[in-house]
Amino acid sequence: MSNLRAHRTSANDGFTLLEVMVVLAMGIILAGVAVPYMSRTLGQMRLSGSARSVSNGIQVAKLRSAAKFTRARLFVNRANGSFHLEILDTSVVPNHWTVDGGTTYLPSGVTFGFGPVATPPLNTQTVINQASPCLDDASVVIGNTSCVMFNSRGIPVQNTNPANPEDQDAIYLTNGTEVYGVTVLATGFIGTWHTPSAATPAWLIS
Repeated sequence: MSNLRAHRTSANDGFTLLEVMVVLAMGIILAGVAVPYMSRTLGQMRLSGSARSVSNGIQVAKLRSAAKFTRARLFVNRANGSFHLEILDTSVVPNHWTVDGGTTYLPSGVTFGFGPVATPPLNTQTVINQASPCLDDASVVIGNTSCVMFNSRGIPVQNTNPANPEDQDAIYLTNGTEVYGVTVLATGFIGTWHTPSAATPAWLIS
């Protein structure tokens, strides 16, 4: 009878202070490893998602230009980290750029830029740079902007008169660790690239 009472008492003792401290220490160690990893993963997902959104926006501009038989452009505001689609209304004089759809803003930690990266993806641009600045209805440059514009045949064109084909268009985004680039060739092919944020890049197409 006394042995049974001793067994019950031992079973109800619970965890010792040492056991609790060991479990807490293990939890802290796991959290210290997992939190930075999750932070990096989420940051990379936000950056790659933003690049896909920009690529999709350029593709929509290309399709809309052909569907509306007019010029269309992806308007990138580098100052506030946003972009939207615009269609050229040729029914008014002077012609007027009209916003089509909503505005998309970059998530926290993502900006338009390419950091220290010194060269563009292979066979895209001559020199790494964002696409040319957007022009307003009076053909005046809008500061801190970049536009990827298509003519009525879905061909990327320059902000010139006449509008010559453009083969230097690109939009770059970074989170400080990686850089994504969305390039547009003269043929209209849209490519998405990524590289570590370093002076000598290792571009890979996504």
